[in-house]
Amino acid sequence: MSGYPHGISHATRTDPLRVLEDIKRQALEVLGGLPGTLYGPVEDALKLAALKADGKQNYYEEQAALWMLRQQQATHVMRFRQQIAQGFDDFRALRIRSGGELTLSLVGEQELEYSLAGERLNEALMARFSRALDGIGNGLRGLAAALRLPMGSNPIGPERLVAAFTNTLVDVQLPDALRTRLFRQYEQELLRLLGDFYARVGAQLAAAGYSAAPVVPAPLEPEPRPEPGYDGRHVAESHGTGAAGSYGAGGHGQAAAGGAPDGAAGPAPVSHEEFAAMASELAQLRSQLQAWRESTPAPRAAGAGPRALGPRRELRVDELVSVASLLQAEPPDAFARALAVSGRLAETIRDHLQDGARRLGLDPDETCFSPEEEDAIDLVALLFDSLFRHNALRDRARRVYARLVLPYVKVALTDGGGVFVRRDHPARRLLDAITEACEGNDAETPQDRELLDRAHEISQRIVAEYNEDLAVFELAHAELDALLAQQRRRIELQEQRAAKAAFGRERLDTARAQADAAVQQRLAEPELTQAVAEFLAMPWRHHLVQILLREGADTQRYADALALGDALLAADRLAAENRGRELAAHLLALQPGLVECLASSGLDGSAAEHGMAGLVRALCVPDTPRRRRPPPPPLGASEDEGGHERKLWLAGGTDTVAHDPILAERMRSLEVGDWVRLTDADGETVAAKIAWVSPLTSRFLLVNRRGIRVLVASAEELAVLAAQNRLQIGAERTAFDEAMRQVRRHLDRAATR
Repeated sequence: MSGYPHGISHATRTDPLRVLEDIKRQALEVLGGLPGTLYGPVEDALKLAALKADGKQNYYEEQAALWMLRQQQATHVMRFRQQIAQGFDDFRALRIRSGGELTLSLVGEQELEYSLAGERLNEALMARFSRALDGIGNGLRGLAAALRLPMGSNPIGPERLVAAFTNTLVDVQLPDALRTRLFRQYEQELLRLLGDFYARVGAQLAAAGYSAAPVVPAPLEPEPRPEPGYDGRHVAESHGTGAAGSYGAGGHGQAAAGGAPDGAAGPAPVSHEEFAAMASELAQLRSQLQAWRESTPAPRAAGAGPRALGPRRELRVDELVSVASLLQAEPPDAFARALAVSGRLAETIRDHLQDGARRLGLDPDETCFSPEEEDAIDLVALLFDSLFRHNALRDRARRVYARLVLPYVKVALTDGGGVFVRRDHPARRLLDAITEACEGNDAETPQDRELLDRAHEISQRIVAEYNEDLAVFELAHAELDALLAQQRRRIELQEQRAAKAAFGRERLDTARAQADAAVQQRLAEPELTQAVAEFLAMPWRHHLVQILLREGADTQRYADALALGDALLAADRLAAENRGRELAAHLLALQPGLVECLASSGLDGSAAEHGMAGLVRALCVPDTPRRRRPPPPPLGASEDEGGHERKLWLAGGTDTVAHDPILAERMRSLEVGDWVRLTDADGETVAAKIAWVSPLTSRFLLVNRRGIRVLVASAEELAVLAAQNRLQIGAERTAFDEAMRQVRRHLDRAATR
């Protein structure tokens, strides 16, 4: 038997040298520039690792070594290409294959490290592409037989490619961590390129008549990352399930792989159950979208409307991504205007994409969006609309979000919808960080201005650098999150100050109420002289408040203060009965307490004694007029933001207003850290967090995302707001989660109308 497939004879084979040269040309085209492509991603990974690390000493060392590598990039690329070409020369026996002249020498430590790293990489590649390599090996054996040469090593096999890379860098002194990063990035690049390259070479060998068995192209598998991809495709493959529900058939570029750069804390691995839950959530979301479209007729753009002009081809995901990439760097004015009017963004996105498609020669009369592309566009538009409608985002932030519209459309198109259902998606985390930086930010302080400026810079960087590699989002999030960590500490301190201020006011109000009650009780006695009544209503009441604030009601000093008030009443009765000797002895006994009481009002010793003398003179005159004295007006609540808050939120409501007891009980179950959404009398909605619950009154302190006090209210007052649909409990902690929750509610309401 010939060993060749039926129907292919020796006479029909292509010239073996020509085939080998063609494979060599392809190898140099596809792989020859690899060393020069590694430095950018490695540098991004270094920056990300530095942002997440406590110290930067290693970062500067590795950055310096990487800079030296960049200076020699052209030399390394040329050397690498020579190594690739040498593999083909060796296969053709242009170099003598003999081990007789090999010299033995000691291996240096660095060379040993390169060798060990190369062995690990070779094993990984051999395991990944074993099926394709078997087919290519059969074809190369046929080539060697036709050239009447012994079979040599595969010039494009993992062993040769690893050796080429190792020999290129073996003389370069590199820190261990940087060498590891370079090998890992090289592995990722090979995994990205070799599947398609090996499939083409195998097919070419078979077509030229040099395949001992049909070569089945190796499937394009996702790149191995420390963690699976964001759309769950890794999980689907590992469990034998399809990637149903993904926007793109198989994803697109590195976004499909969804890995984080080396050194980044990527998302946690996805279990089969988590993947199933995310797939179910995404399917439900699409079902809601479909019902919403059917129940909400809206003017559709030309590329998305019914096919009235005849059959039209659906745009492929890669075509639409190319269109979005073309438009990504253009000014975002149209998107900024659309964000100012709820419901206009989706139409604007479609108009822009169709205009871009026209520029690329894709006639909108002959093409249309696929259902998956429609879903991606609508979900991004609804998401951004929801962010602006339910967060206190100022006009200055609108341009930041407008720049991000098309990049997020690309993310939605290429990652299988993972951004909408996976909570640790890099693009999702970045949008949360940007919203945290912008929400309620009026740029009043240098720190606030710095946050806004950094958000602007990051949005511009995403536009400039995002090309389907989610590491751009991961790096940007790490940078902004490092700045936000300082902001969160300031917010925490602001919350603590707000809680302390609210608690202080409540203690003051409680003390004043207790003092008022004590004064009213004493003034209810029979007629009193004006001097005694005024002393009780002013200095004595103030003295009670001070003791309550400083020491509390369960102290001996407070009991002594109450006894002083009762003793004054007894002195007034002695004076009314003209019992002068007893009155004199009584007043002498009260003198220390009376002086202390007057001193607590801010009077010095002489002034206190002067006040004491005036009181004694009034009591020493038997016929001093006496009458019932009305209680003084209560001191009331302390002056704070409470009045303005009630006008803004409660419209004068109090604990005594009519409320639903069930709702009030539900409000009492709120805990510190819970989020709610409040709508004021003007219709503006704000996210608020329960920052503190009063131990005195059980009232709730609510603050916004910047730690600023929004409202202090009782459970009954919150129940009134909830009954008026101006308070929603159960709000999500992050802006993206809350926006998606509101999107689902909006879709449900629209579908049921």
